[in-house]
Amino acid sequence: MVRVHSSRLDGSWFFQELFLLLSFPVCNSIITMDLTAFNIISDNYPEEIKFLVNDDDFQFIICVILSAQTTDKRVMEVTPFLFEKYPDAHSLSSAEIPAVEEIIRPLGFYRAKAKNIVGFAREVDKLGYIPTEIDELVKLPGVGRKTANCYLEHIGKPAVIVDTHFKRVCYRLGYTDNTDPEKVEMDIRKNVPKEKWSRLSMTLNAYGRDVCHSQRPECDKCLVFSYCKRR
Repeated sequence: MVRVHSSRLDGSWFFQELFLLLSFPVCNSIITMDLTAFNIISDNYPEEIKFLVNDDDFQFIICVILSAQTTDKRVMEVTPFLFEKYPDAHSLSSAEIPAVEEIIRPLGFYRAKAKNIVGFAREVDKLGYIPTEIDELVKLPGVGRKTANCYLEHIGKPAVIVDTHFKRVCYRLGYTDNTDPEKVEMDIRKNVPKEKWSRLSMTLNAYGRDVCHSQRPECDKCLVFSYCKRR
C-alpha cells in the first residue's frame, strides 16, 4: 500500500509548489538564435549602410513610400524634381494630384503613389510632426510596417525592416521559417536583441542584394555558406 502524507490531501501542497515555481524569475523573451552568420556578414560591411539618401525626415519617408515596386536608384533620380516643387509637408499637402502624378510617373503605380504621398503630407501637416511610434505611423496614408520601420531606423530608433532581400536571407540562414513579412518581423523581434535589430536589417538587406540573390545566389562567394539552411 502506498501511503500519502496527509498534507498532500488537503491541497496546501499544491499552493506551496505553485509559490516556489512563481518565485523563480521568468524571462519574457528567450534569445536562442545563433547570430554567428550575421556577425560575419556585419564585419564585412561599413558601419553606415544607406539605400535611400536624404537627410530631411519628411523627404526621406516620402522616398520610402515611393520606393515600392521600383528601385532605390530610380527613386533617387526622380525625387529631386518632386522636392524642388514640394519640399515639405505643407507644400505637398496642397499639391494637385495630377501634377504630382506627372512628376513621379517613371516610378510606376504613380496614381496610387501620388494619392498616398499627398494624403500623407496632409495628415502630417495637420499633426505638425511625423509620429515616431510604429502604431501611429501605420495609420498614415501609404505607410505600412516596412515603411514605418525604415523611418524609425532613419531617425535612430531600433527597427526590423523586412523587405524582400532581408526576408530571403533570414529564411536561408534559418532565422525564420516564415515568409509572411509581419511574421518574419515578429520572429526577429522575439529572438534578436533589440540593439541589433537595425544593423541586422541593413546588413542582411545589403547581403541579399550583393550575394544572396533570389535567383542564382552567388554561393561560391558566400561568407556564410556553411550556415545556410536551404542549401
